[in-house]
Amino acid sequence: MPTTQANRASQPPRPFDVPAASHSYLVRSAASLREAITTSEVPLRYAHAHVAALRATAALLAARATPVPTGARSSGRGRPAQRNAWVLLAKVAPEFTEWARFFSAGAAKRAAAEAGSVRAVTEREADDLVREADRFLGLVEESLGLIRHVPVPEHLPHGSVRPGWRVA
Repeated sequence: MPTTQANRASQPPRPFDVPAASHSYLVRSAASLREAITTSEVPLRYAHAHVAALRATAALLAARATPVPTGARSSGRGRPAQRNAWVLLAKVAPEFTEWARFFSAGAAKRAAAEAGSVRAVTEREADDLVREADRFLGLVEESLGLIRHVPVPEHLPHGSVRPGWRVA
């Protein structure tokens, strides 16, 4: 049976169908996650984990988003309508709406952490975000038809793993 546009959308993606940009964003997401895990500075841990989630989102958007013609994007003032990555994620991949809300809620904390605020986030919040960003990256990889990455802590020596991280 020939593949039509309708049943192509219902088929799971194949790894070789994923754009190179998506693969690049996934590699960069994993690198940010690794930085989050290995840094001793709590605000940086939080910021790197949040950036890892943003990069995973960019990978998904690069694979699934359909560009809108320039004239159709107008906000009414002659400029293209601006949407952040989390809004686009919920629109392009509705199954990730809860994740989009979760990470969107942490954007202000990430900005404060990046600005150098040592009170922006607690160590627990940073560690929790690292774990959630790791889970999110795995889900994005699966949704693109790829094999989930090995959770980053499993690549680290035992002495450098934060409390609460499970190492096989």
